[in-house]
Amino acid sequence: MADRDSIFPRSSGILMHPTSLPGPYGMGDLGTWAYRFVDLLAAAGQSVWQVLPLGPTGFGNSPYQVYSTFAGNNHLIALDGLADQGWLTRSDLASQPWFPPHQVDYERAVRYHDDLLTRAYDNFVIRDVPQQKAAFQAWVEVPQQWWLDDFALFMTLKEHHEGRAWTEWPEGEALRDEETLKAMRAMHACRIDEHRWRQWVFAQQWDALRAYAHGKGIRIVGDIPIYVAHDSSDVWTQPHLFQLDEKGQPISIAGVPPDYFSATGQRWGNPLYDWAENKRTGYDWWIKRIKAALSTADIVRIDHFRGFDRYWSIPAEEPTAVGGHWVQGPQMDFFEALSAGLESELDELPLIAEDLGDDLGHALVLRDELNLPGMVILQFAFGANESEQERFLPAAHRENSIVYTGTHDNNTVLGWWWCESSPDDRERMRQAVGQDEIKQPNWALIEMGMSSPAHTFIALLQDVIGLGASARMNKPGVPSQQWRWRATADELEGADWDRLMALAQAHDRAPKVTGS
Repeated sequence: MADRDSIFPRSSGILMHPTSLPGPYGMGDLGTWAYRFVDLLAAAGQSVWQVLPLGPTGFGNSPYQVYSTFAGNNHLIALDGLADQGWLTRSDLASQPWFPPHQVDYERAVRYHDDLLTRAYDNFVIRDVPQQKAAFQAWVEVPQQWWLDDFALFMTLKEHHEGRAWTEWPEGEALRDEETLKAMRAMHACRIDEHRWRQWVFAQQWDALRAYAHGKGIRIVGDIPIYVAHDSSDVWTQPHLFQLDEKGQPISIAGVPPDYFSATGQRWGNPLYDWAENKRTGYDWWIKRIKAALSTADIVRIDHFRGFDRYWSIPAEEPTAVGGHWVQGPQMDFFEALSAGLESELDELPLIAEDLGDDLGHALVLRDELNLPGMVILQFAFGANESEQERFLPAAHRENSIVYTGTHDNNTVLGWWWCESSPDDRERMRQAVGQDEIKQPNWALIEMGMSSPAHTFIALLQDVIGLGASARMNKPGVPSQQWRWRATADELEGADWDRLMALAQAHDRAPKVTGS
């Protein structure tokens, strides 16, 4: 078995999405505070920054429901960076509206960003700077941007039809009649070009930030959900890869079966893949997808990894997940094709398997055959479920795994401790940490994770700051008012980074300092 130390050295880091950064423009971005966050990570002996999917968000502002799995979220573009390029003036940025400091007000923030992005694009077009225009054109023509023109057209048509899903557009546009799309490209040429330009600017800013992080010894862990949104450029342009009818509507959709937490299961609504057709194409779209993800991150977490082993198929007309059934996924055949496409040994794929949940079956065997690290959530170690206690307590941690205080779907540690845990849960945690009284549960779990034999430990930024339930990022099953939490400048700067550094050093997770 290959040595994975170069991919996953013993290390620690922070999970925090860029939207959660401070800043004056309504939501976190790729500008000043992102660079400051990298500096704070490096100074605290951390070497991993894990983000959520970076695509343009759709339903519910969720990064797991995006309009394209290849595109970037242009609302993360740093507006100050546009001023640095001369496309905005400082006076353009001087009159921003008031935005709440602890949460993203998406409706207002997105409208504000869109207005300024369009103003910046106009100035880019009008200004006579040949070097900038040549750089844009060169990026557009790179073969890896094969998805770009279709995405720009998709977003333009979606705007033209006031945000309606593509299946509600006129038939010629929805089903991609060649002559109809040719006419639409001519009619909306300027807006299409602006969407291409926004993607270029996002790519330039993200690449610069990632290079800065690398210079500080910080690796980026990215994230892709196994399924994509039905209302996306991906499904609109590649309908043959999904289980759709002749009108583009899903035949079968994704979800999970009834379990302890839900008597009706979860009906996600994402269209399922036609895995036979994906195989016939050599999994070409999937290989391009993983390559694109690895061009923006050093390691990629695959959400709902179990779906490659088997997946819950729900007839689209069913109102809940109860009427679904298990179907075998592509299993090892997919990963062998991916390995060849990435020119990587099968057991050296830079991937993380999200392997949480019940009844995982053969998915754990597939994970181990691929030598992929799985995930351990410390909050799960103290509940009444004995199988979870056995799996998530530190004594059971495998070296080839990633340990978390919690993920974006969990409450913060303090929110869990004070609002969700039972007296028995808290007693089990006291016994696990060897303390009669736990005064700072967040730091107790951070220290537990740091001491784990797992090669990687990741803490939520909220847990390092020490925030309660109001700082929770997402509550699964709740469709609105999620993904909104932001740190303030005082919270970010005031976190106990020295304590984090001390723990990283004590547990051999801080980067080694070599002499000159």
